[in-house]
Amino acid sequence: MTEDIDLTMDHAGLTDDLAARRYFAKFERITGHLARVAGEMEIERTFSKSDVAIISDYVARIARTFRALSHKYLLTGRDTGVFFGSLSIDRHESGFPVFAELMKMANDAQQADKHLAGMRSAEELKDEMVRQIVGELTIPTKLQYAMSQRLYYEQLQRGELFWATNDAQALWTGNTDARRTYMLHWGVYDSQQNVPTIYLMDVEDTGDVALPKDARRWPSVQAHLTAQGSAGLKLLTIAQGFDRDFDDIHPKRLRRIHVGPMYSSAFTMQSGPIREVLEEAQGAVGDDWTLAWTVEDLHSERTELEKKGWFGSVEREIFKLDPFGGRGAETGTTSIERAIILPQRPFQVLAEKQPAGFRDVRKFVVSPAGRVVSYR
Repeated sequence: MTEDIDLTMDHAGLTDDLAARRYFAKFERITGHLARVAGEMEIERTFSKSDVAIISDYVARIARTFRALSHKYLLTGRDTGVFFGSLSIDRHESGFPVFAELMKMANDAQQADKHLAGMRSAEELKDEMVRQIVGELTIPTKLQYAMSQRLYYEQLQRGELFWATNDAQALWTGNTDARRTYMLHWGVYDSQQNVPTIYLMDVEDTGDVALPKDARRWPSVQAHLTAQGSAGLKLLTIAQGFDRDFDDIHPKRLRRIHVGPMYSSAFTMQSGPIREVLEEAQGAVGDDWTLAWTVEDLHSERTELEKKGWFGSVEREIFKLDPFGGRGAETGTTSIERAIILPQRPFQVLAEKQPAGFRDVRKFVVSPAGRVVSYR
């Protein structure tokens, strides 16, 4: 059976506490599988061990973000004496919370210390709840709300969440021909598609000072990459812009991982084969979902020297575009690998129906025991 909820707008609020809890429980299951999916990709050599470590960290951040929001909206629809709204999700495009939720969360994080300082401790709240239940025989809704907000701000205070923008970090990967090599990685919650996106960029550094320690270049690199983190930009545009803005940092490979959209008959509007698959599967509560996972990849094919100034020259990267059917110029990538992650029952229906458009999509199937198996 599936959850029964009626949402009629593209961006809609979960105004019922049971629906909100089911939504967050669903994402808790989904994010719990993503690290195992990345591990399967390591086995198949789509990702390296260091790639998986980075991706797993971002996935853990996404999970903590959902956990924080689940605390914030724990008592959605209940009479708490305070109007605090409801979680807004993008039910048409992504199935994830809308970008504005991440912006509100970032603002709340800036004031977490102040909020916690003015709240009673968790122990005090628990004691008061017990006294009200035993002494007054009533549900301590307002105290439950106070506890949920305390848990929310405590999660924000601990940090390590997936924010609207997650600044670039550099991982040293060695030296090549007297050049330092780094993996630059950053994350953005895309404001148009409302999905988390993760970026991995392999670069060679020919600067005099190691890039992460360079007080002149590193802040500029971080600002540049964050500003270029829109999913609407082609990877080729991002890589070429970076190559031209930083003459002594050479991008050799750029990847972008889209974590989503998430489709669920209970919470999102599907169209086409995916709707038919989920409806026919009629998965149990919590198993009515499919998550898209897309990896765009762009490689540098060679370098060319370009004149700069009167006597100087700089290296410029020439990127390899997908040669099949001219798609590279359209997508701005060397390759795109599309995958979906889904429970066993929806996969069985998908395998039986074999709808067009899904034959070349990799399937990561989650068994009832939580094991992830890859199918081509």
